[in-house]
Amino acid sequence: MDKPITIGLDLAKNVYYVDGVYTEGSIVCRRRSQMLAFFSRLEPCLVFIEACAGTHDWARKLTTVGHEVRFKGTT
Repeated sequence: MDKPITIGLDLAKNVYYVDGVYTEGSIVCRRRSQMLAFFSRLEPCLVFIEACAGTHDWARKLTTVGHEVRFKGTT
């Protein structure tokens, strides 16, 4: 199985949704809990995060474990 190249992260109040995409565009994973542990096990990839109150905190955490973080609506 190929590694995901792009991750979309939806930060909700109590539940976080993670959708990973293969090179060819199929969904890799969907996780609701243990998010930081999940991202720590992945090889570094691009993560898009929606803008909300916790966005910058999560961006710091994901960058610390090796991922590139971009905010929804930016390039």
